[in-house]
Amino acid sequence: MNHSIYKFFKRDISWLSFNYRVLLEAKDPRLPVYERIKFLSIYSSNLEEFYKIRVSGYHSSLLESINRDESMEEALKTISQINREVTVQEKEYHAIFNDMILPELKKNSIVLYQTHEVEPFHRAYVEKYFNEEVFPYLQPMIIQKDDIHSFIQDGRIYQTISLRKKKKKKETEEERQPDPKEFTYALMKIPFTKIPRFIELPPQEGNHYIMFIDDVIKANMKSVFPGYDIVDCFSIKISRDADFSLEEEDQKDIAEKILRKVRKRKIGAVTRFQYDKEMPDYFLEYLQEAYEIEEEELLPSGKYLNLADLADLPNPVGDSLKQKLPQPLRVPELETNNSILRVLRKQDVLLHFPYQSFDYLLRFLLQAAFDPKVVEIKVTQYRVAENSAVINSLISAAKNGKKVTVFVELKARFDEVNNWLTSELMQQAGVKIIYSLPGLKVHAKLAYVRKRSNDPDDPLKGYAYLGTGNFNEKTARIYSDKGLLTSNKAFIKDIDEVFRVLEGKPYMHEFQHLLVTQFNMLPAIDAMIDREIEHVKNGGIGYIILKMNSLEDKGVIRSLYRASEAGVKIDLIIRGICCLIPGQPFSKNITVTRIVDVYLEHSRVWYFFNEGVENVYLASADWMQRNLHRRIEVAFPIYTEYLKRQIIDILKIQLADNQSAVWLDEKLQNVFKRDQKPDNAPAIRAQEATYNYLKKSTGQ
Repeated sequence: MNHSIYKFFKRDISWLSFNYRVLLEAKDPRLPVYERIKFLSIYSSNLEEFYKIRVSGYHSSLLESINRDESMEEALKTISQINREVTVQEKEYHAIFNDMILPELKKNSIVLYQTHEVEPFHRAYVEKYFNEEVFPYLQPMIIQKDDIHSFIQDGRIYQTISLRKKKKKKETEEERQPDPKEFTYALMKIPFTKIPRFIELPPQEGNHYIMFIDDVIKANMKSVFPGYDIVDCFSIKISRDADFSLEEEDQKDIAEKILRKVRKRKIGAVTRFQYDKEMPDYFLEYLQEAYEIEEEELLPSGKYLNLADLADLPNPVGDSLKQKLPQPLRVPELETNNSILRVLRKQDVLLHFPYQSFDYLLRFLLQAAFDPKVVEIKVTQYRVAENSAVINSLISAAKNGKKVTVFVELKARFDEVNNWLTSELMQQAGVKIIYSLPGLKVHAKLAYVRKRSNDPDDPLKGYAYLGTGNFNEKTARIYSDKGLLTSNKAFIKDIDEVFRVLEGKPYMHEFQHLLVTQFNMLPAIDAMIDREIEHVKNGGIGYIILKMNSLEDKGVIRSLYRASEAGVKIDLIIRGICCLIPGQPFSKNITVTRIVDVYLEHSRVWYFFNEGVENVYLASADWMQRNLHRRIEVAFPIYTEYLKRQIIDILKIQLADNQSAVWLDEKLQNVFKRDQKPDNAPAIRAQEATYNYLKKSTGQ
């Protein structure tokens, strides 16, 4: 087969398809209104990060490609394609908000002011709130070209105001017509760090009233600019380049270099200039010239920007308007014995978050911290919660005399400062900290405990946790992940070797069970795909299920295309980026399912049928270029048969979802499976069905 015919979706256009699927949740009338609002917030937050990281890369390409016309042309083409798609999505976003969400709120006696005049019964309250809570923090500035004092900060909302000096004499009708040449332009940052984005107004006749702080300021603008007539007022927001790369670093100065780069994010190059689409041309042109905004950076939007803040919209009615989440299930084998380490001497334990509580992992670490026979604990840290219970356990362990080593990945984007702060706390408590490896991010999720035992053959027994998600008790409540607790000697030997690599020690032996990037993961993936192809060639069945956040690496996608052409059936469950194109001659045996629901689907699971001798792996890695080639990632097999069966059953539940799942088609469209469900077929929502499956299988 000629591989040159293989085609791929563009990574960032595929990502926009995923974010649009997030937006579609806000349209679902079956969801409580505040759950729908949550998805509007997530959509906006996702898009903000996308412009700061991904779109900034194209702008950098423009600067680097001045002498390479073809690269510049491709970057401009992609930016234009992105902005066109985002403009269409933003239009739908505002239609959902205005035509669906606001009426639904009103139906529940919640009125969100939307630019209309403040009601007479609220005017005194709004004016008083403005004067006492808002006015002291306002810093209006006159916009002057090339004036560094009116620099626009990243991600902050500003109100731009066109002003006209009040005339002393009475004007004729003609003189009253505004002339832009006479205008003065002002800039004013909305002080969200001091006051909330939304304020609750006094209830009236059974209705609750909420107001954007933007509108509170607009309603009182005349008092900010005495001596001027307010001609127009519009919101703007700039997104700046937040990505950065580092030269090869050494351990001595990496923290300082990264923190210096983080500080520079605030003054990064502009990647998006959002403005109210009602802004007149003369006003926009003035701002473009004043702030040197390029055409490809312009993105018209609605009156209210930064709607990620909708996550903080007050809910005066209460829980009836929110999504109800079930209580986490118990893990029976960990409930019948106080010591988790004692349980692990006899069996492996598989944890399914958030269906089961993250507290079990915290107990594992805390018990290790206080067990007098535990001598050593090692952990990889990528993203942890603020005031992390995981970090507190490790600090306790160090204070109790354990040897504690934590590999801290300082290059975890947007978590650099939190990771640095927690590493400082741990160091002060006596924890040995190892920082990022040169040229690589460490994304593996591992914890390793060594305990003295009475077994002469195993005097320092090892226990471990291997996971698909972060050591973060807060995100574990809403991210769907899996983790394995084990004392399997084969695993322990490989985990010990991973930590040797992270500590810069000589590589001692080949990994026998774990698949580790930079060592054996990619060859193993190709070998398992090729094995399914061979089974088909020999008259057998070839079947693969892959679940992950993103599929982007062209090398592994080509391998999947080859398998499809050979007759291997492949079911993909990809939440986010998918560069594989289904529905083509070379992908006719491949389906792509995308699930967006209450919990964020985050686990990475690989299944290979292998002629009935089924192989199941859990992994920290997505199949992206960065994960497979520029990170340390770990995939681990599940050997215990009933645990393996659990994972396979849950994969099949996800593939059967006909409520929250969509097919991804060859045009990157999200095609809802529920629209194709036969009338007599039962409704299956994977996350609900998974909870019920685990509840039943554990006898609860």
